Order: sequence, then structure tokens, then C-alpha cells
Amino acid sequence: MNARIEDYALIGDEQTAALVGRDGSIDWLCLPRFDSGACFARLLGNEDNGHWRIAPKGADTCTRRAYRRDTLVLDTEWETAEGTVRVTDLMPQRDLAPDVVRIVEGVSGRVTVHSTLRLRFDYGSIVPWVRRADGHRVAVAGPDSTWLRSEPPVHTWGERMATHSEFTVAEGERVAFVLTWHPSHEPRPALIDPYEALSTSVRDWRRWTARCRYDGPHREAVVRSLITLKALTYAPTGGIVAAATTSLPEELGGVRNWDYRYCWLRDSTLTLGALLAAGYHKEAEAWRNWLLRAVAGDPADLQIMYGLAGERRLPEWEAPWLSGFAGSAPVRVGNGAVEQLQLDVYGEVMDSLSLARGAGLPTKPHMWSIQRALMTFLEASWRQPDEGLWEVRGGRRQFVHSKVMVWVAADRAVQALEQHQELKGDLERWRAMRDEVHREVCERGFDPRRNTFTQYYGSRELDAALLLIPRVGFLPPDDPRVIGTVDAIREDLGHGGFVRRYDTDAVGVDGMPGGEGAFLACSFWLADALHMTGRTDEARDLFERLAGLTNDVGLLAEEYDPELGCQVGNYPQAFSHIALVNTALTLFGGEGAG
Repeated sequence: MNARIEDYALIGDEQTAALVGRDGSIDWLCLPRFDSGACFARLLGNEDNGHWRIAPKGADTCTRRAYRRDTLVLDTEWETAEGTVRVTDLMPQRDLAPDVVRIVEGVSGRVTVHSTLRLRFDYGSIVPWVRRADGHRVAVAGPDSTWLRSEPPVHTWGERMATHSEFTVAEGERVAFVLTWHPSHEPRPALIDPYEALSTSVRDWRRWTARCRYDGPHREAVVRSLITLKALTYAPTGGIVAAATTSLPEELGGVRNWDYRYCWLRDSTLTLGALLAAGYHKEAEAWRNWLLRAVAGDPADLQIMYGLAGERRLPEWEAPWLSGFAGSAPVRVGNGAVEQLQLDVYGEVMDSLSLARGAGLPTKPHMWSIQRALMTFLEASWRQPDEGLWEVRGGRRQFVHSKVMVWVAADRAVQALEQHQELKGDLERWRAMRDEVHREVCERGFDPRRNTFTQYYGSRELDAALLLIPRVGFLPPDDPRVIGTVDAIREDLGHGGFVRRYDTDAVGVDGMPGGEGAFLACSFWLADALHMTGRTDEARDLFERLAGLTNDVGLLAEEYDPELGCQVGNYPQAFSHIALVNTALTLFGGEGAG
């Protein structure tokens, strides 16, 4: 494969998602959930690992493609010597079964189109048994079954362990394909009308985007980011996955390949803030409710991430039959970082629930009880070293950002008691804890010679997460220590005009070989920090350059490699799109936020 990560567009039904390439091939799709085994895994291997390509016969990449305005419906067009053809891809909102709808339409002339469907269940490792039944091609292997049909029926045959179709469309003619998954032990689900599904999807998406309160500069990028965030939401629970993929590399050819199809607590406050500020209170409440269910239990067992429904066991394993994107192996499923201790997540949860309470989201009777339990744990445990926000695998340290977020937890607890007299807690003890944490961070986590906070106590390394210090209220933006930290991070962690998370070459900290690209969320945080410290023109310039990194359909991965000029990391990345929304609201909110 010579594809780049940004060559892909996203379609989805808020329970799973597919990636569609410029060549008209769906190269990644997990069914029935984001975290299920992939039935199309060409993205991480080759054609034999599963894909579904529809394109004019003999054509290579498309001429142009775009989402229909304010939707997740994708139109891809090819101009050929014989004429022009359009393929419209979508995954309609499901009742029970997930469907992939692909509508081929003649725009001009007469064009011969070829479809190749190569199903491989369990991450490209299992070839299903395919048969004909009731006008369908039915593929079955173990628990998985799919049904493929076309309207009208077209010539279809099996060859080289794949299902092929070939037909000709003239101007105004349409052929619709529908691929439906269901458990193999159950009867075939009800058929959908593909054309009705298209019109319904367009209408529903546009109704949803019309609720966006932002109408300032870069509205199209903000709306596309919000649509992407919605698409990465697991609708049955309200959980939001970090990305639709696993193992897209942070360094092409490297080993930093992780599974991001889960829900991270680190994203919680920023996600909630973006949804609330943009006017999506229903989605914010669903995320808050997912958060409360996920963290319920012993505070000592709080995890950094959970499954779509709050599952706790996410064991990490490798798929050796997949060569990896651009040869980046191993391909991993599950995420071993789930076992790490990260004290910052306690601050994220406390901050999120504080934000939800302040925004007027309906309270839950057990919400404050959970917060009190979290504080009880933190009071006894906050001095411990941890693995930190970035899930380093080089051992635990006294990470400064983790301690700042401990301060956030105590501060939000104090604020809750001061503002809500009906809540019960030990106000004086939590104030004392807050002051002690603040004093320790300023004494042990700050380098006075360089005028900057550091990655961990006593280190010389920096951490881009420290850009959040003024945002969370640990210090005011005009504090010289804040300004010094912003400048030091821009100088030491700058990478091609953007920002790396930390120095991956620092001895022993990272615990992994190789490097990574500029981290997009951190680069947006730099824009926020520049604005807060009075350098708004520089902040807006940085935002313009970051917004310019989106691909032709407005999507961002986790990172950007300035040297290769391409996106890297899992894709599309919720964290990057959340940061884009928040930074746009920060920089331009007064010009167009409702």
C-alpha cells in the first residue's frame, strides 16, 4: 500500500465506523462495534486482509471527493474517458443491524464499474464461506455473517476468494449496494431501502449540525470536527472513542502502534467543554453519564480508559499476520496502558463533574458521593509517582502535570462546597490539601534558572501538558512562570512549527524506541496558551496553520510529521478535533458563538 493516513474519509453509524480511501476502497471496518474484530483490515495489511472497492474499471484514484454539506455522507467522483461516475458512501443509523450503503450513480456518459468485496473476519485472518440465498451473497464464519445485495441486481460472481460485480451506468442511472452484518445464529435482518436511508441520513445530520451555536471564523472546520466527534460516539452508552482505528503508527515504520478504540478519561473535561460550548447539551449529558457509570466503584481501581460501555478489561495482544500500516509493526489489539496508575485522571473526573454541575446538566444523586470517594483516595495517595498523562512505559515518576491535576481535583472539591451549601465534605482539609499540592509543585516541579515548569520533579525535560496550567487555573496567565513555561515549551518541544508532547529521546522516561510526530492537540494547546498570555495574533496564526493540516474532507489524525509532510497516529483522532473546536471557541468565540 502506498496510501497515506489522510487519504481516508470516515463514514459511520455512531456504533462503528469505516475508512474509505481515495481509490474507492473501504479498507477498515469493525463490526458490529468500534472495538470488534475488523472484517476489512487492508489498512493494516494488504488486500488479502479484507477490503471493498467500488470504482470505474481500470481507474486508480478518484478525481474529487467531499462530504455532503453538514453530513457524514461521502460523495466520491471519477472522471474517465467514457464519462463521470459518483459513488455515495454512508452507514445509516441502525435499528438492529449495521449496514454499509454504497450508491453508484452515472453523472455523464456510460461508465463500466467494478466492485470487489473481499471479506476477512477477525482482523483479516478468517476467510468466510460464501453462498447465494434470496438474491444475496451470504458470507458466514463463526459468529459473523454478512448479506450483500444490489438494487437493481447486477452481474456478480466469485473469484480468488472474493465477490465481484461489474455493470455499466449511464447518466441518471443508479445501482445501490447494501452490506448488512448480523450474528450468524440469527435470521437475516430486515432489509433497508438504500435510497430512503440516504435521504434520511442527510436530513438527520443537517438537523443535528443546525444546533451548532458557533458561527465564527472557520465554522466549516468546527462543524466537521463536531460531526467527527459525534461519529466517534458509541450511541447506546454515550461513550466517545479516542479514534476509529488501532495501530496507525506515530512514526512510519516504527513500533509506537496502539489501539485507540476505547474511551479515555483524559479527554473528559475538554470533550465536555467542547460539546457544551457548541450547544450540544444532550451529547454532553450522555458523555457525563457514561463517565459516572465507568468510574463507579472503588476509587483505587479508577482506570485511565474504559471500553465503550465501561468495560475494564482491555487486554493487549498482537496480530502477527498483519504487516502494519507502511510496515509499522506490531499491530496491537487492546491496550496494556489500562493497567497504569495516572493520578491526573482524578482531576479530569472532578473537573468534568464540576463543569457539568456549573453548566446546569441534571444532577445524579450519587454524583457527589463518587466525588467524595475520589477525594478520600487522593488525600492518601496523591504523593505517589505515576505513569503520567502520556502513558509512558519507562516507569513511574513524579510527573508535574499529574500533580497539577491533583490540585485541580482538590480545587474543584473546594469550589463545590463553597458554592453548594447542600453538599457535605471537609472543606478545611481539602483547602489544606490544595495548598500543599500547589506549594509542592511550585517548589519541586519548577526550574527557576530556566523559568519553566518541568516534566517531573527534578528533571530538565519539558512536557506540553504543562501548557494547560493557566487553562485549569493553577496559575494566572500573566504569571511569569506561566509565560516562561510557554516560551520554553515552544523552544524545546517545537517541531516544524508545531509541538511535540515531550522529548522521546530522554533517557529512561519514554521506555520505547523511535520517535513521533508533532502532537496536534498539544499544538492547539499552545495556541490557547499564547492567546491567554496576550499573544493573540501569534495564536491565531498557529491555529490557521493547524486548521490547514486537515485533509481534503476536514479530518485530523493524532499527530503530524513535518519532515514527511503527512499525518501519523490513529485516525480520525477525537482529541485533535476536540482541541480544534475548543481553540476556535477560545480565539473566535466572541465573534460567533451563541
